[in-house]
Amino acid sequence: MGLRRSFRSPTGNRVPAPKAAPPFDLELSVVLADLDRGSREPLTPDNLAARQQQDAAARPRPTSEDLCADGRFEVTELRVPGPPGGPEVTLVSARPSGLVGPLPLLYYMHGGAMVMGNAWSVLPRILREWALPLDMAVISVEYRLAPGAQYPEPLEDCYAGLVWVTAHAAELDIDPDRVIIGGKSAGGGLAAALALLARDRGGPEPLGQLLLCPMLDDRGSTFSSRQMSGLGLWDLTSNATAWQALLGDRHGAEDLPPYAAPSRAVDLSRLPPAYVDVGSAEMFRDEGVAYAGAIWQAGGQAELHVWPGAYHGFDSVAPKAALSQDARTARTRGLRRLLAGRRT
Repeated sequence: MGLRRSFRSPTGNRVPAPKAAPPFDLELSVVLADLDRGSREPLTPDNLAARQQQDAAARPRPTSEDLCADGRFEVTELRVPGPPGGPEVTLVSARPSGLVGPLPLLYYMHGGAMVMGNAWSVLPRILREWALPLDMAVISVEYRLAPGAQYPEPLEDCYAGLVWVTAHAAELDIDPDRVIIGGKSAGGGLAAALALLARDRGGPEPLGQLLLCPMLDDRGSTFSSRQMSGLGLWDLTSNATAWQALLGDRHGAEDLPPYAAPSRAVDLSRLPPAYVDVGSAEMFRDEGVAYAGAIWQAGGQAELHVWPGAYHGFDSVAPKAALSQDARTARTRGLRRLLAGRRT
């Protein structure tokens, strides 16, 4: 369906196709223009395997010794029981050195569209920006990637890890009542799904959820998904490729469970407070805003930030931009508020 035609929203309403897109922030636009062509090419079924190989080779994967940063952090790799019938799950546990616990915990799922990324590469920034100033521990999850593993396997890896961590909180020196689950992009979607799954299984009860530009909706039918297609670093083609890799034949199915794509959830009650963060100029904008709105409508608590002129992953691509610095400061403050909360 062409961009100039109308399309149906997830609610079934006919929505006019976009004729214009919000402009990128000037600093972010300059950085985007300087990226090589390969970084901006859409992800497709034909190039998926090659892109995964490139990512595995190029993405930083610091060792535990690297992450210790000359003794500033204590880092341990844990291998814990996985989901029934599945392999063990690797968790990378890190905390500022010398702190006496039990510490609050950020249980984190990395990004990478469910097909790329690893648990180690995200830790240097998380430790520097959140663990140190907030005196908190971090556990990053090495979940299985699609298409080698499809739904529900990656989510079940994350759930198994969370169950183990909360059950072994005393030996990990963490506070099981102050666990924030979070992630960015695909990891944000996994964090939202994990909150739903834990609620419905009567599992661990996180204190909050940190959802950064979360990947929530497999249908690609929001206004912003069409409006930003072909712009920025992530568009409809790339998104459809990633969801297809994760869901296979279930991609777009009417009966897809909300744990596979949290935007499908019809009941967002009894969820932990959420911090939701998206850019005004990214395709995930509308699904993130709608998710926060649905939490409010269910009587829950959500803090929503829409960064003007920001494309997907802007703070990683242009970390020195003023908007990126503002976003990181706001996230730290949002995490502090989540940690100050109390279960009801």
